Amino acid sequence: MPMNKYLVVIDLGSNSIRLKISELQKDGQAVTKHYEKRYVRLSSQMGSEKILKAEPIERTLEALRDFRQICDQYQDKKVVAVATAAVRQAKNQQDFLKRAKAASGFDIQVISGEQEAYLDYVGVTNALPLKRGIIIDTGGASMELIAVEDGAAEETVSIPFGSVTLSQRYHLGDRVNAADLFDAMVEVDEVLSHQRWLNRFRRTKIIALGGSNRALAKIYRWRNAVDGKAAPVQGLTLRSETAFAIMHQLLEVDQATRAKIRGVMKERADVVIGGLLPLLALMRQLAIDEVCFSNSGLREGVLVKYLEHAKDLPDLTPGKGGK
Repeated sequence: MPMNKYLVVIDLGSNSIRLKISELQKDGQAVTKHYEKRYVRLSSQMGSEKILKAEPIERTLEALRDFRQICDQYQDKKVVAVATAAVRQAKNQQDFLKRAKAASGFDIQVISGEQEAYLDYVGVTNALPLKRGIIIDTGGASMELIAVEDGAAEETVSIPFGSVTLSQRYHLGDRVNAADLFDAMVEVDEVLSHQRWLNRFRRTKIIALGGSNRALAKIYRWRNAVDGKAAPVQGLTLRSETAFAIMHQLLEVDQATRAKIRGVMKERADVVIGGLLPLLALMRQLAIDEVCFSNSGLREGVLVKYLEHAKDLPDLTPGKGGK
């Protein structure tokens, strides 16, 4: 068992940065004591030159300073801070990491796409057992795909596009032009076609996570709420025709109207279209008629691996270090 009383996980994504503080129990369980999310849009306007821009950096540094103040309220803690696609792809990565360290004191570890996908797998399957199927995590600047066979991660792939990058590249933020949408769909289809292993998972199960995918689940759950009570996102399932119908409705309106739809946060209204394209493309291409949603992912994967190994991050190569 880890010696620390608290585990702090900071997940620096391309669209948002999240803080999760868990109290580690003697029985090996963990209880969430604090959760915080800030939309910093770090990957905004990175473009083909892959440079983190000044304004997103400042928003991120401000969030990290705030997170440091929250963390300082907890004693006897271990902090694990990881950065994903935006920082992973950035040519000015080292400069950003130095500024982040100076601003907050956090040592941020940039994890590979394969590590990110594997942590997603651990986090998802620890909460939603999956014998065979696909896990998809669509973030701001990358998409992780995991093939699960006999409960094990057989493939862990990271593709360098996501909700922010697709939405900005193809102008999907406000009113969507048919030609722009077509171009975006063609790119997604083409990229997925290179993942030949996907063909083995036709008509199988798919579990989705990531902000845009969860927005789809949240729209559905609020539309089906009973007496003002909505079903939890974790484990929620919906049919493909329902998912396609919701996407149709999102495409019919502008950003301001989209932001008013219950389940779509205003900070995500300009990227939700691009963010949903990979999931819906997979469902079409592989004739998958139902999607299940997970609230657990990378952060929970870090927690599980930490509890197993009582240290930072173990060898995260699929097939090693546990699951």
